[in-house]
Amino acid sequence: MSEPEPASPNPYRRIFAAPGTASFTAAGFLGRLTLTMTGVGIITLVSQLTGRYGLAGALSATFALSAAAIGPQTSRMVDRHGQARVLRPTALAAAVAAAAFVVCLDQRAPEWVLFPCAAGIGCAPNVGSMVKARWAEVHQGSPRELHTAYSWEAVVDEVCYIVGPVASIGLSIAWFPQAGVLMAVGFLLVGVFWLTAQRATEPRRHATAGHRGGTAMGSRGLRVLVATFAAIGGIFGSIDVVTVAFAEAEGHKGAASLALAAYALGSCGAGVVFGLLHLKGTPFGNWCIGLCAMAVTVLPLPLAGNLYALAALLFIAGLCVAPTMVTTMALLEQHVPRDKFTEGMTWTGTGLAMGLALGSTGAGWVVDTSGARAGYLVPAAAGLLAVSAALLGSRHLRRPSVTEEGTTDGRSRLYAD
Repeated sequence: MSEPEPASPNPYRRIFAAPGTASFTAAGFLGRLTLTMTGVGIITLVSQLTGRYGLAGALSATFALSAAAIGPQTSRMVDRHGQARVLRPTALAAAVAAAAFVVCLDQRAPEWVLFPCAAGIGCAPNVGSMVKARWAEVHQGSPRELHTAYSWEAVVDEVCYIVGPVASIGLSIAWFPQAGVLMAVGFLLVGVFWLTAQRATEPRRHATAGHRGGTAMGSRGLRVLVATFAAIGGIFGSIDVVTVAFAEAEGHKGAASLALAAYALGSCGAGVVFGLLHLKGTPFGNWCIGLCAMAVTVLPLPLAGNLYALAALLFIAGLCVAPTMVTTMALLEQHVPRDKFTEGMTWTGTGLAMGLALGSTGAGWVVDTSGARAGYLVPAAAGLLAVSAALLGSRHLRRPSVTEEGTTDGRSRLYAD
């Protein structure tokens, strides 16, 4: 992120000038709400019907781990067979599993039956990766447009993380306990079928995906990115848990959502501005600067004296999130072949999901043993781990490893002149 230069006026208008972009973005927004609504929806549903938060957390974790494991395999099939042929049956499978989960819980079925149902909901595809792949197809060979498009996607991700959990909890409380999970599945089906009906912008199929060179994880650069994203997930997961505990300790548990909204709003604002800039420098250098900034800005969190100070610090920390996520795309293009690109994006999401689970678990343990303020040492440690992983693997990230379709002279399209 060195020496940014303002791009030409209205870059967002320019990316949406391409036919079909507004439609697949809207469909993708609905589809990706599922992953942000389902986990908390399961917790709300199970806790309301059984009063057992331990069981609710275990089932939510089962869903998250299943999604993390299945997601890359789904994306690998998408690269080979196309989005329409893969996303529709997987979305339907997730819907059937969700229906079985709701029925089994309502009928007081044995607890062990709920776990395979929760795992089945994890079949829900990572719609965000599918939308990014469409942007890459539509604006292939246009580096500035791709940069703006990926910045837009980072903003949409943050909006989903703001809206999804609030909507899921609110519906479950205001309507009926099952409403959050069922609405999440409804958004998934509408989003996936709407998205896959748009064939003009669907990325080309690559018949060799899954055969030539095996999985995308064969790339050493991608493995470094996944490890780093696991640490980044630790930042996000721990901040969520500790902020709730901090607000409760201050006597205003409900204000935790406002503090976390400040974190997401910081990222949203930075993402919008970041999309207006044209970056110079190397992909690794720009990404590493953003990563270091993420790590540094979470260090002061244990010093927050009250919720107002905490919200301000979280807003500042959020300013570094979206730019770092956007610059990750340039590194992915350098280290993942075009015929495995969707799979590569999903693997970073898998690393993030694993880190979220570990970060939230570790933060909960620290809060229980040492208090809420000490809990903010967990995101600080996760940030240091992220930077360490990036630096230790820097020799695999500095030089492009992909020279086949999807790159030119070994340089990322996002940074080509």
